[in-house]
Amino acid sequence: MSELSRVSGVPVPSVKFYLREGLLPAGRRAAANQAEYGDEHVSRLRLIRALLDVGGLSVASAREVLAVVDDEDRPLASVFDVAQRSVSRADLYSARTPGAAEDRIDALVEERNWHVSPGNPGRIGAAGVVDAFLRIDRPELVGLLDRYADAAEIVAQADLAAVAGQEDVTGMAETIVAGTVLGDAMFAALRRMAQEHVTTRLYPVSADPSADLAGGSRPSTPDASAPTASTPDASTSHAHTPHASTP
Repeated sequence: MSELSRVSGVPVPSVKFYLREGLLPAGRRAAANQAEYGDEHVSRLRLIRALLDVGGLSVASAREVLAVVDDEDRPLASVFDVAQRSVSRADLYSARTPGAAEDRIDALVEERNWHVSPGNPGRIGAAGVVDAFLRIDRPELVGLLDRYADAAEIVAQADLAAVAGQEDVTGMAETIVAGTVLGDAMFAALRRMAQEHVTTRLYPVSADPSADLAGGSRPSTPDASAPTASTPDASTSHAHTPHASTP
C-alpha cells in the first residue's frame, strides 16, 4: 500500500479510507496482511480524487458513479443519468416550478426537437432559473435561452465525441463520469474567463479612473449582444454544428 501511495500521490490513510468506503477495489491478496495493487488502482485513485476535490462530489455520490463505471452491463444512457444526478443534488434540480417558466423550457425542448425526459435534472433546473429571472424582472436574461442552448448543444456534441473515441465500454463510462462531473466545473471556469475577455473589449477601462466612476464606460460596439468574430452567430451555429456519433 505504501508503494501505491507513493506512485499515486495519495496518502496511505486516504487510500485506506477509500478502500473502506468502497471507492477503491481491493488489491490482490499476496499474504495474510499484504495486498498487491496495479496500475488500475493508481488510475482509480486519481479519478476518485478528481471527483471529490475538483468535482465536489460527496463520498456517497462518488461511490454511486464509480459503481456504474464498474458495471459493464449498464447502458451508457444510464451512466449519463447517474453522473448528471450526482452533480444535481441541489433543490434547484429537484423542485419543479410549474407555470410560465416550465412552459418556456418545454417550448425550447420542443422547438429544438431535443429528446429530454420530463425528470431530467437539467430540465427542472433550467425552469427554476427562468422562474428566478422572471421574479426579479429580468426578461433580457430569459431572452438568452436560445443562445445558451446553442452553446450547450455544441458542448454536448463534444462530450459525446470524446465518449465515442474510447476503445471499450469501461473507458466510455469513465469518460462520461469524468466529463460530466468535471466538465461542469470546466465550463463554469471558461465562462468566467470569457466574460472577463468580452467585458474588457466592450467596456475598456478608461485611462482616467474618475471618468469610469462618474458615468461608466460605454460599450465599444453598438450592440453588445451582436455576434463578433470570435462569437458564432447563434442563428447559424446550431444549423452548422456537425453531429458527433454517439455510442
